Amino acid sequence: MSQVLVLGNGESRKNFTFQNTTSKLIGCNAVHRDTIVDHLICCDRRMVEEAILNPATEDTKIYVRPEWFKYFRKIKKKKNICTVPDLPYTGVLKKDDPVHWGSGGYAVLLSATLEFEYITLIGFDLYPTNSLVNNLYKGTTNYSGADSRSIDYSFWVYQLAKVFKHYPENKFTIVNTSDWIMPHEWQRDNVTFKNIEQAKVDYKYLC
Repeated sequence: MSQVLVLGNGESRKNFTFQNTTSKLIGCNAVHRDTIVDHLICCDRRMVEEAILNPATEDTKIYVRPEWFKYFRKIKKKKNICTVPDLPYTGVLKKDDPVHWGSGGYAVLLSATLEFEYITLIGFDLYPTNSLVNNLYKGTTNYSGADSRSIDYSFWVYQLAKVFKHYPENKFTIVNTSDWIMPHEWQRDNVTFKNIEQAKVDYKYLC
């Protein structure tokens, strides 16, 4: 059984630890500050610069936008730099343009393109906290301030729905708080929800 954990940076992830997991890990941006993952998506150049300065990411594959690949791979001479995967479809909306896909969407897409059968998403909160930005790293270097207003999450909903649709053989599980509401666009046969309490029972390494 091939499985992977995809780590978003929503605040619902704050009480999880991944030290004892045998699953592969895919993460976004500053996750390397506290958890070293196998695959790291950094769509923003500043986040790539930070990631490659962390000695612990030496064995992590770091995925960047195509326009940054040559700079980091050839000029910075980082052999662990890869490009984000191509989208599995084409569209005419702004949401369909690869430049408007962020690290979270690409992380979930990567999990499917790497052909993991069971994919668990943790920390993909979507919704703001008291109308403010919902991110574990808010107020830190390269992130919005802790008192910043939340951003429009409709792109994330739309783009992850595209991944779920185009990879129907993959089984996605969304882990979040009991009161979290799954977007109707995600309600497909290959997508299930599991609350955090049950996840910690089922996946004993998540505690």
